[in-house]
Amino acid sequence: MKQKSVAAVTLGCKVNYAETSAILDALVSEGWLLGQSEDVADLVIVHTCAVTGQAEKKTRQQIRKIIRKNPACRVAVIGCYAQLDPLRLAEIDGVSLILGTTDKFDCSHYSYEPCGEQAFPLVMVSSVKDLNVAIPANSLLSQPEQGRTRAFLKIQDGCSYGCAYCTIPLARGRSRSVPVETLIESANNIAEAGYREIVLTGINIADYRDGDIRFSDLLKRLDKVDVSRIRIGSVEPDLLDDELVETVAASNKIMPHFHLPLQGGTDRILRAMGRHYDTGRYRERLMKAVSSISGCGIGADVMIGYPGESDSDFEEMYSFIEDLPAAYLHVFTCSVRPGTQLYRQVADRTLARVHPDMAASRYDRLVALGSRIERRFAESFIGSTLRVLFEEGPHVEEGVLRWSGYSGNYLRVGIEADLKLGEMRGSEHDVFIEGIGDGLQLHGRLLF
Repeated sequence: MKQKSVAAVTLGCKVNYAETSAILDALVSEGWLLGQSEDVADLVIVHTCAVTGQAEKKTRQQIRKIIRKNPACRVAVIGCYAQLDPLRLAEIDGVSLILGTTDKFDCSHYSYEPCGEQAFPLVMVSSVKDLNVAIPANSLLSQPEQGRTRAFLKIQDGCSYGCAYCTIPLARGRSRSVPVETLIESANNIAEAGYREIVLTGINIADYRDGDIRFSDLLKRLDKVDVSRIRIGSVEPDLLDDELVETVAASNKIMPHFHLPLQGGTDRILRAMGRHYDTGRYRERLMKAVSSISGCGIGADVMIGYPGESDSDFEEMYSFIEDLPAAYLHVFTCSVRPGTQLYRQVADRTLARVHPDMAASRYDRLVALGSRIERRFAESFIGSTLRVLFEEGPHVEEGVLRWSGYSGNYLRVGIEADLKLGEMRGSEHDVFIEGIGDGLQLHGRLLF
């Protein structure tokens, strides 16, 4: 009997990537062959995102593209979009299987094959309302990804904040955490598999709790794992407390980098969003981190075009962000999602949508500001030394061989490659930063 092959396409957040790897690992352990391309695999898993309407549109396009290129394959659509709107996905001709937030981890489903002229996809979407367990997930261990130096480790799932615009509680349920002993074992397994950096992922990771163990306690335990680097993902501003800042500042292993989502840049809009802080608190927490953690790079997620956002709201947000010592911005336009409080407020005309042309203009201005902020942060390290974990190369750039990788504060750094250096991937070296090039990539020379 021919061995069945499986490949995956993952869309959306790092949690999805960790969960895809866990599902593939489980399938491989049951005898599936890990395919190198979705074009030839017997089964293609599409792990979906539903954070915006545009994300859902891209998901549908990706599914149809896979079916066109490999009409003989079975397609399993899983994840947040599958959880929120399975019937829409079931309308796509060629989809075999639709699995929601928890059902996607049951490997027995993936052997399902529709048959007959009137075959319909199998739809398994369980309620997330009463979920109280976070299913562990991390990057591939049975077959470590070729060339990868970083591995994802999911520590937490869901969110209990209930922001007005957000579908996460609907798609993933309330906040819950993976037991600490499970995480330590997984982290040790990741290190033994050869990965150099562990990236902690989750929906609201700083809300981690396992009994009396909180996020800072977990970090202190992970700090003892035999791996070069530990990187934190997104941290809600109200959870960036002094203990967390001090834990990162005291560690040589926990990288001085994380996201601090801002979302709205005025107190009025933050209140409308249902966020748990105001602009004063946000700035105070960011300043505490950058002043306490050497070289700290903090990225900010910023949403524009929130219904009810006025010209003065935007200008106030622009000025607020301009003065922050941030490392970069992730800018996105508000998407009014069905099932949310914001959707109901727009439907009953409590809040009015921002005109698309106005939203596009504001988006462009903030993206331009983000480029200046990113350049300002990167240029501040010219003339200094950064520790770089090399990941890519050697490749030719303007006739010169180069290796590149990331510093602890997530700056991309390139060096000219000398063939006598041999394989650099997965190695860490000090690099003296000499300048900045296209794409805001720093360049420098290797220090021995």
